[in-house]
Amino acid sequence: MSFVGVSNADKARAFYRDTLGLNMLYEDGFALVFDVGGVMLRVTLVGEVHPQPYTVLGWQVSDATSMARALARAGVKPEQYPHVEQDADGIWTAPGGAKIAWFKDPDGNILSIAQM
Repeated sequence: MSFVGVSNADKARAFYRDTLGLNMLYEDGFALVFDVGGVMLRVTLVGEVHPQPYTVLGWQVSDATSMARALARAGVKPEQYPHVEQDADGIWTAPGGAKIAWFKDPDGNILSIAQM
């Protein structure tokens, strides 16, 4: 089970369910609950979100470029970091060959996709 804190259920539902396409199981007034490849994700409603300066959730994808472009078409802007060299789609190729891109949810939580 994974958790991420959000401040607004409507914005979170629109982002996690509608934009990212995650399978929403239910909403109980405390959290929006998703099934992400057999792992439960509780998008928990909190009074105030304090985004961390690092990735809090990530997904492995088969094609980082296609996914980054699909996210961009859906209005999700890739994060750019000056300490890593990223391509036009916001993808950094790690020394080991992994392709990683970062983006934020409506509360500023940093999320990522990675092609290993």
